[in-house]
Amino acid sequence: MKTVLSSQAAKYLKRLNEPDKSRIIKALKKLEIEPPQGDIKNLTGKDGYRLRVGGYRILFDVINGTVAVHAIAPRGQAYKGGF
Repeated sequence: MKTVLSSQAAKYLKRLNEPDKSRIIKALKKLEIEPPQGDIKNLTGKDGYRLRVGGYRILFDVINGTVAVHAIAPRGQAYKGGF
């Protein structure tokens, strides 16, 4: 599978400090493995999934074999914006 980040997710990832950025990049690479690995759960009330990486949440969908990352955010803010 291939991972594609939205402009918002890419911008947020670029601003993170190096240790957090490397942990999130490792987690994104594990999503490309078949089946995806990590702490993944379905979102309640909407379509999509979330991946937990420490204090961060990665909100994504799987569309035609592509992992579409919509948002990367701290735990408290990840579900407020909605994607």
